[in-house]
Amino acid sequence: MEENNILESVSAQLSSYLNSKGLRKTPERFAILEQIYNLNRHFDVDTLYEIMQESGYRVSRATVYNTVDLLVECHLIVKHQFGTNMAHYERAFNADNHFHLICTNCNNVTEVKDEDLNNQLQNKKYKDFDATGYNLYIYGLCHKCVEKDRSNDNTIHN
Repeated sequence: MEENNILESVSAQLSSYLNSKGLRKTPERFAILEQIYNLNRHFDVDTLYEIMQESGYRVSRATVYNTVDLLVECHLIVKHQFGTNMAHYERAFNADNHFHLICTNCNNVTEVKDEDLNNQLQNKKYKDFDATGYNLYIYGLCHKCVEKDRSNDNTIHN
């Protein structure tokens, strides 16, 4: 789906959600939504706030936090807790299924697409349960941290 069409669709979904909850359709909410969908990567709320400030859009930190919570509620973004205290988010609408490799040393997060695993998970049937989605987090050490550990081991033994 084209980026302009995606933005129109997510704006319509937000508008419909706000109507259903009796909430105001403020320009700030739609500006934050647009910024998130222009990012197309993981982000934390403080980084999003800084990006909004840098782009010249004056919005309070509280508005950013509240809007992010609202966007999670209406399924336009997904909240992740990658083993750190800070939550990270990514866009949910029209997103490809992917998995997250999380380095337990440097906290780097890498997205991986695996069609075989994706097909297995989508076709998996559970007794008395109708699955509607999934997240997969794989924890370990990234290549850089493994190499760094090897270098440190070699330095210590020499």
